[in-house]
Amino acid sequence: VQLVESGGGLVQPGGSLRLSCAASGFTLSTYVMTWYRQAPGKGRDLVATITPAGRYTNYLDSAKGRFTISRDNAKNTAYLQMNSLKPDDTAVYYCNAYNSLYTYWGQGTEVTVSS
Repeated sequence: VQLVESGGGLVQPGGSLRLSCAASGFTLSTYVMTWYRQAPGKGRDLVATITPAGRYTNYLDSAKGRFTISRDNAKNTAYLQMNSLKPDDTAVYYCNAYNSLYTYWGQGTEVTVSS
């Protein structure tokens, strides 16, 4: 059972990245999916949430209008599209899947926004 993030990297301010979170060993469609981030020296913040069928989403205020969380349950994968990136978005991004019984975390993917 694991979640594997990918898609991080170095991007200039104003640029875009699409993070992916691929699940294996369990069926993602019954789990709420979230993305968290942890900047150097700071705590882990909840960035975005999507319900199991993808009907409802929620975002950190600073991510609203710039980030979009989505999921493709047929591919057992969730995504975080990040546009208009700012230096303050620099962090390690983690995906998390949870339901009433289980919670799983990915290993994280690093995003650096710098010129």
